[in-house]
Formats: sequence, structure tokens, C-alpha cells
Amino acid sequence: MKIKWALLCLAITILPMLTGCGSLMVLDPKGPQAEMTANVIWISIATMAIIVVAVFVLLIVMLVKYRASKQSEDYEPPHIEGNPVVESIIVGIPVLIIIFLSIVTVKSTYAVEATPKQHEGQKPLVVYASSSNWKWHFSYPEEDIETVNYLYIPTDRPLEFKLYSYGPITSFWIPQLGGQKYAMADMVTTLHLAADVPGEYMGRNANFSGKGFAENTFQVKAMPKDEFDDWVKEVKTTAEPLTKEKFDKLLEPGHLGQLTFSGTHLEFLPAPEGEYSGHHHGSHESHDESNMEHSEHSHQK
Repeated sequence: MKIKWALLCLAITILPMLTGCGSLMVLDPKGPQAEMTANVIWISIATMAIIVVAVFVLLIVMLVKYRASKQSEDYEPPHIEGNPVVESIIVGIPVLIIIFLSIVTVKSTYAVEATPKQHEGQKPLVVYASSSNWKWHFSYPEEDIETVNYLYIPTDRPLEFKLYSYGPITSFWIPQLGGQKYAMADMVTTLHLAADVPGEYMGRNANFSGKGFAENTFQVKAMPKDEFDDWVKEVKTTAEPLTKEKFDKLLEPGHLGQLTFSGTHLEFLPAPEGEYSGHHHGSHESHDESNMEHSEHSHQK
């Protein structure tokens, strides 16, 4: 009777939780990188489930088969030495599980860090994704346009994101397209993604970065190449140009809606890569001072 009541209480507790569960975005991949990540998650879940079931089955067998029984008062259990077979099993199986999961993890990590195999040889769309408190700036250098808090991408083409930050460390994450990667102030990190299915996806900062973190999100829309090219042409002809003064205001802490500009901030404030990397990225004055010092040094020579 006690067991029945315990099972009933467990069911009553779990059912309301299950009714509120929606589909997990990381397990609903829309790109090759996300699909590989989802497969690794499922493999890990299946492996852990097998281990849990095996442990509980063995526990029940031990409790039933070797439960306490009435013995005479002078009963003394026999002395038993270790069993090599049993010891090999209880040590060997965990080692094999660790080796298996390690191989799966390492192979998948290298795979998601590279251009997807089905898109090798294609020219990637390069997007500079920079964050500030609390917004995202997306610069398309090839198209010479920039957006704020929304990202349009073509399907069936590799994407190469150059990530950096104008404030604290943030984390660029589009769950249905791939895993997250950090964006930092003094360096550029690269993230390779691709979208196979047109649609709208959620992107966000996955690293806590202050009071505005919860709303540090952006919309992602994947579309066929023709639609993407039409959007680029429309932006170039209708959007206002992005100036240094406008970008300075965008960097001020706060929340904004979706904005679109022709031109990019990379023209007057390059990303912190190559000669522009260092400890003063994000400050126009530091770049000006560096240029002045370089000019004075040249004159002295």
C-alpha cells in the first residue's frame, strides 16, 4: 500500500510539470552544426539511461537474492577473496563508457568548429557580430550594411561569425543553429554555422552581463538566397547611413528595437583583430592616440 501511494504522489508531481514542457530548441536543429550537437546530446542521454536502468536492475536483484534471512546464532559468514571477473567488470565498463563518450565529444567538437562538410568549398557569408550593453550589432562587410538586434541569413550557405564585445564578455547563441561561443572585448572569436531550413529563430546572449541581460536577445531569419539578396538591395537603397556619431549613441547602455543602416561601423571602428587588437578596443580616443603616435614616430625617423 505504501508503494502505491508513493507512486501516485510521484505521478501527481510529474504530470503538471510535463504539461508545461514545450519542445527544446537545442533538440530541434535547423542546421548541420546544431544537428550534430543534438545527436551528441541524445547519445549522452541514451548512455546515461542505460547505466541508470542497469544499476537499478542490479540493485533489485541484490536486494531480493541476498536479502537478510534467519540464521543460527553461531553462524559465521565464509571468508571470500576478491573475484577477478567481477572486479574487471566493475572497473572496465566505466572506463569503456568514458572512452566512448570522450571520442564522441572530441570528434563532434572539432566538427562544429569547422565549416560544415556539406558546405565545404562554398564562400561563407562573413558577419561581424558585436555586443554592447544590451544589444547586438551585426555588420555585413561584403554587403556593406549593418543591423541592430536582428539577423538575416541565407539558407544553404556557410556562415562565418566574427564575435567580439564593446562591453563585458557575452555569449552568442542561436540554439537551433549551433552552440554558443564567447564574445570578448580585445579579441575576435570565430563561429561557423549554417541554416538548412528557412524560418525564424531565437538568438540571445547566454552569458550574464548585467541588469539588462534578460532582454539581450535578437531575432534570426533564414531565407533563400534570392530573398536575402533582395533584402540587401532594399537596405542599401532605403536605410540611413551609419555614422560615427550614431554608433557612439548605440554603444550607450540601454535597450533598443531593431535598426537597419547602410554602411558598417567597421569603417571607422574596426574589429579587434590584427593591428587593431589590444587592451583599448572600444575607445575611439585610443585609436586616435595610436595613429598620432605612429605619425610622430614616422616624422622622427
